[in-house]
Amino acid sequence: MLQFEEYKVKLNNLEPAIEELRGNLGLEQAAREVDELEMKSAQPGFWDDPEASQKVVSRMGALKEKIETFNRMYSQWEDLITLCELAIESNDESMLEELETGYAELEESMNRQKLQTLLTGEYDKNNALVSFHAGAGGTEAQDWCSMLYRMYTRWAERHGFTYKIMDYQDGEEAGLKSADILIEGENAYGYLKGESGVHRLVRISPFDSSGRRHTSFSAVEVIPEIADDSQDVEINPADIEMQVFRSSGAGGQHINKTSSAVRLIHKPTGIVVACQTERSQFQNKDNCMKMLRSKLVEIKEREHLDKISDIKGDQKKIEWGSQIRSYVFMPYTLAKDTRTAFESSNINAVMDGEIDGFINAYLTAAATGNWASKV
Repeated sequence: MLQFEEYKVKLNNLEPAIEELRGNLGLEQAAREVDELEMKSAQPGFWDDPEASQKVVSRMGALKEKIETFNRMYSQWEDLITLCELAIESNDESMLEELETGYAELEESMNRQKLQTLLTGEYDKNNALVSFHAGAGGTEAQDWCSMLYRMYTRWAERHGFTYKIMDYQDGEEAGLKSADILIEGENAYGYLKGESGVHRLVRISPFDSSGRRHTSFSAVEVIPEIADDSQDVEINPADIEMQVFRSSGAGGQHINKTSSAVRLIHKPTGIVVACQTERSQFQNKDNCMKMLRSKLVEIKEREHLDKISDIKGDQKKIEWGSQIRSYVFMPYTLAKDTRTAFESSNINAVMDGEIDGFINAYLTAAATGNWASKV
């Protein structure tokens, strides 16, 4: 029964870490906020403003899930200690497999929740606007861009996030030229912020009849959704050029019927945003303005600028070749992050959205400053 004694010691040693996690997650504050929001939702006229009420309900749901997730983990820890004591008392070794499995699940749950404590940035809790841009290389690069699009949407689905297609431009023969999606959920931006950058693919191209190896690049941009009009952002209407066009591609709601899709060009910076998912031109323009505001605020904060007018258009250009991650499909399979050195040889799982290892490694390195390469 030595193994059960060892597990009991390990479980008891976890108690201080669990209590520290409780404090770091701010669960007491979260419980107070839930009470306040529930009181607010019970007020007469709460549902008169559907948009505002939905935000309150969504916030309540996220806080409750955070509290319940920790409570489930704590109950699992208590159950495992009880299991150890029962096995020792009854001298029953048949419980060992259940104990081993439960302990592994407990460690995984703790690690996931520890990550939340690293998300302390001002916008980490926000939704994430994710943009995809195929690099030079025609069909090959556009196919790679669509593979990245699938990888991130699969990741979102795995984690219970929802995503909305804002704009989608099909490739000429396959894949996509560019796309913008909004990933909605608690801490979506916090988790995905480290995914911004150039992603490099090495493989035997399915579009090359000679079977040669090709290297392709696509860029991923992640910014927080900032929909709050109270942000210190002044956008001069005279600086915006608006274009309308017919919806097309995966985001087209009513293709080739009306010119409801909207493209906004911010002339001082050259930033372009587009939306074609809504049925009305007005709604698409409103979404474009939210995207433009988010992009401008993110640049202003990142560049430590005093005002939006200080942003220079050339600061947003992508420099191909400065990849943050490489994905190799031959002669071996490997996905490796150049910043953290985290890698996975299960390339199929990675492309199917299993990228938590890369995300965790980035957040840990950002918190500790322990980078594998200069960032």
